[in-house]
Amino acid sequence: MAKKKLPFTEAKLKEIIRQYPTPFHIYDEQAIRDNARRLLATFDWAPGFKEYFAVKATPNPYLLSILREEGIGADCSSMAELILAERAGITGESIMFTSNDTPWEEYQKAADLGAIINLDDITHIEYLEKHVGIPEVISFRYNPGPLLKGGNTIIGYPEEAKYGLTHEQILRAYRIVKDKGVKRFGLHTMVISNELNPYSFVATADMMFELALEIHRTTGVKVEFINLGGGIGIPYRPEQEAVDLELVGREIKRLYAEKIVPGGLHPLKLAMECGRMITGPYGYLVATAIHKKEIYKNYIGLDACMANLMRPALYGSYHHITVVGKELLPHDRIYDVTGSLCENNDKFAIDRALPPIEPGDIVVIHDAGAHGHAMGFNYNGKLRSAELLLRPDGSVKLIRRAETLADYFATLDICQNELSLAAAAKKPL
Repeated sequence: MAKKKLPFTEAKLKEIIRQYPTPFHIYDEQAIRDNARRLLATFDWAPGFKEYFAVKATPNPYLLSILREEGIGADCSSMAELILAERAGITGESIMFTSNDTPWEEYQKAADLGAIINLDDITHIEYLEKHVGIPEVISFRYNPGPLLKGGNTIIGYPEEAKYGLTHEQILRAYRIVKDKGVKRFGLHTMVISNELNPYSFVATADMMFELALEIHRTTGVKVEFINLGGGIGIPYRPEQEAVDLELVGREIKRLYAEKIVPGGLHPLKLAMECGRMITGPYGYLVATAIHKKEIYKNYIGLDACMANLMRPALYGSYHHITVVGKELLPHDRIYDVTGSLCENNDKFAIDRALPPIEPGDIVVIHDAGAHGHAMGFNYNGKLRSAELLLRPDGSVKLIRRAETLADYFATLDICQNELSLAAAAKKPL
């Protein structure tokens, strides 16, 4: 069972709030470092193992720099993510660029950085060659289609996903790029998301090892590395168990010894692109209760909304909630915990048993360290909140300031004069 704890005391949190008003996201640096080290230790047996952090999960250069210090690279899928990685000091083959429907400018930026380009479709070979040129190293994303039994609520069934090459296409693709002079080859897949069953990752490795051997046997291409993707889930619910990383490492090591070594592909580098499991459990959305409403149901309204964390609204996801200072009180009240958007799905929790909550109470939403702030938006004119870093020495660093109305209106020339007048008069708009 995953016990939901906070990395700060009530007194410390109130001190932080005095300087940085709610809502905000805050990340526990030491816990993130420790977790990254644990993943790397799990695969310390694998030749040249590399973790490429999925930048989309938490795209903040301060966090990327911390992970770079731990030996972790960047999994990028857009121009902005490539630039974030570069600014964080991550370049060269410490970047893996995997995207789909990709503009040529983004391929060019990846090439300029020396990133590994991972193509999503066989037609992208010609597109890349035309606009950027064929690099020395290239990788392809594999979609196993109906070979994979079962689906996932986030990715779905592989045969219905827009990602990757079919089995027939991937064999053909390696022949094409080999003839075009590519010297080094990679193989990639991503078929699982937020999965807690450790054997799912073992099965993925088994599938990819078999494919690498088939590619070698039928095309003569010796795959240099396999990126097994990410998808390691986190126990959002207290009753769930975290993925047993050590089991995953042991079982993949066994498969490597049974298949890759006798198959003539050793030393074969392994890689992953986890995002959620690296930072997810160690980020928190801190908000304040500002309204209490009792009609057909009981509602607690926060100063945060789904613009700060949209997973519950988008996926119906569970995020644990702590009412600070009331942890030991009976959870004998049933609330919908909501935000202020003009959308009825703007809810962090539905029919959640919690202690009595009053306006002014501090509410912490757990496991918001990945796909939280990153998925923010400005619907209803809502502004994205600040991001803070809780340092190992207990100090707090602002790593992204909160948006202002000036930011929101910055692309609308028609509003600039009104903003200037309001600022000069020091009165609200």
